[in-house]
Amino acid sequence: MFLSVFEMFKVGIGPSSSHTMGPMVAAARFLDMMRGSPFQFAGVRASLHGSLAFTGVGHATDRATILGLAGFVPDSYDHERAEAVLAKLAETRQLHPDGLPPLHFDPKTDLVFDYDTALTGHANGMILMATDAQGDVTLRQVFYSIGGGFVMTEEELAAGKATDEGAPVPFPFKTAAEMLEMSQASGKSIAEMKRANEVSRNGDPHLKSGTKRLWQVMNDCINRGLTTDGTLPGGLMVKRRAKGIHDKLLEERGMNLTAPHTINDWMSVYAMAVNEENAAGGQVVTAPTNGAAGVLPATLRYYLDHVPGASEAHIEDFLLTAAAIGGLVKYNASISGAEAGCQAEVGSAAAMAAAGLCAVMGGTPAQIENAAEIALEHHLGMTCDPVRGLVQVPCIERNGLGAIKAVSAASLALRGDGTHLVPLDACIETMRQTGADMSEKYKETSLGGLAVNVPNC
Repeated sequence: MFLSVFEMFKVGIGPSSSHTMGPMVAAARFLDMMRGSPFQFAGVRASLHGSLAFTGVGHATDRATILGLAGFVPDSYDHERAEAVLAKLAETRQLHPDGLPPLHFDPKTDLVFDYDTALTGHANGMILMATDAQGDVTLRQVFYSIGGGFVMTEEELAAGKATDEGAPVPFPFKTAAEMLEMSQASGKSIAEMKRANEVSRNGDPHLKSGTKRLWQVMNDCINRGLTTDGTLPGGLMVKRRAKGIHDKLLEERGMNLTAPHTINDWMSVYAMAVNEENAAGGQVVTAPTNGAAGVLPATLRYYLDHVPGASEAHIEDFLLTAAAIGGLVKYNASISGAEAGCQAEVGSAAAMAAAGLCAVMGGTPAQIENAAEIALEHHLGMTCDPVRGLVQVPCIERNGLGAIKAVSAASLALRGDGTHLVPLDACIETMRQTGADMSEKYKETSLGGLAVNVPNC
């Protein structure tokens, strides 16, 4: 099993990888299908189902779908151009994707939030349709946004299509147990094995430039969040807090008046900065999702800014180790809040961040596996219940606490020799089972939990 670091970490836009990026990617794929079809098209339609319907407005799923059908993709998203396209659409009721004729699309009638019809493949389902001049559907495709910006067609999901279809890699581990066995047999670290896999597919220059860009986007996102204030969009009137907290932390530096636990505020503020940017629709990196995008960058920034002896030369090892753990969780369970609750998002992110931090602080493969297990274990059962379907409450603070847990998990693991009772594989399987048993109310539908107990109007 091979899942590239660049599949686990994707540059995209907020507020959601599954509800914003996924639908945009699905729409782009549908345009490619249209371009390859012998039919003549005159219009497009879309319907959103399950979690995409229930929390779609709060996650800007409608906007993302429209822009995807206009030819936008997350990695190269241009906000100003997007606004211009939407304004033109309001006037003309037409979209103009490259390589296709003008397509009729009226957002009021051609984009449907279907709250009643559930699609069976996944909680995040959507149907895209292309029509002829008479308005008859001549091309139709069901897509599922399965978390972290990953998208599969109905046929791909039914066939159990593997994420990886490329040539064999040197270290194809599918479980943590296999990962540790291969590490021991080869004498390589987890990062070294992951690096060998990446290089075998795409070469070393691609890996180096790609991971450098990932951290640049992550760090830029932190910095924007630390210097931007105001109120987040969506109607909850949630005020940005990261800048104010950061300003106070900077004022207190060197005053010898702060308690030791203030370091937790630094971890939290880095994560909150990212998730405030995500909530505002800014550029983020899925890590492994947008809703959990702050945990890993905050942990890495904490390492670089606050750990003695930290070095930027270790960033690649951090990301590779984290991606290896994230791949195990995705392959054997889920990283989708709509499928398994927030344990699958912030829990997975904390496990990945803990593993990365443990690795760059000199942890052995056994200690790294232990760090990931500790972090994931103590997110088990966490629900996904965003108020008004917005990735704001409780998501922003939750990422801060996820970063704190990640650092604590890595520290605890480094205090031991890697020996522990609960294997990471067992913890991942427990998360999968817990997600399967969890009520749909608590899986990104905003039909339970805080979403119904907190006034949101």
